[in-house]
Amino acid sequence: MTPAALFDAIVAGFAAIPPAEWVAVVLALGYLLLAVRQNAWCWVCAIASSAIFLVLFAQGGLVMQAALQVFYIGMGVYGWRAWRGGSDGRGELPVSRRPPRWHVLATRAVVVASAVNGWLVGRGTGGWVPYVDALVAWGSVLATAMVTRKVLENWLYWIALDSIAAVLYWTQGFQATAVLFVVYVAIAVRGYFEWRAGLGRRAAAATDSARA
Repeated sequence: MTPAALFDAIVAGFAAIPPAEWVAVVLALGYLLLAVRQNAWCWVCAIASSAIFLVLFAQGGLVMQAALQVFYIGMGVYGWRAWRGGSDGRGELPVSRRPPRWHVLATRAVVVASAVNGWLVGRGTGGWVPYVDALVAWGSVLATAMVTRKVLENWLYWIALDSIAAVLYWTQGFQATAVLFVVYVAIAVRGYFEWRAGLGRRAAAATDSARA
């Protein structure tokens, strides 16, 4: 495919996106940008975006993707309450980290769930797509749960997952969607560094307070 043909395919892909899907995409971008700023209103955008995608996927017969949106809506409600009231209901929820062992166990669980899910879905068709699709789905479940607790490393998971998703969508002919996920990767990179900087400032402030 020549660069001109590729550009035409991307433009045509964007032009074919229905208005409701555009609204959902804009809300999803709003969620990410507000999440980077640790603004609890990100969860309102997430809930609204997932509700629209729920209807679109259900109408398109994508049952598992529709079910995943139900999970996202539930996590959105939980995230809104957690970010607004903190883990103990008495203050803002701070950014935290998880130890390496936690990540090893979590990623192992995602890999096992993805392998089983991919095998069940792909028994009749074969190929690698069901496995990668399942990996993105189960990894997204884990990363979303991490966002609700403001775990710093969630952004690293999203960088990896959105990169994989972009390749998946591109190879399946969804060039416009792939481009959107590249944008998501860029936002996730920014989110990681902003949250890490905030965590460092909080630690420095705590050290200064202890010395005073």
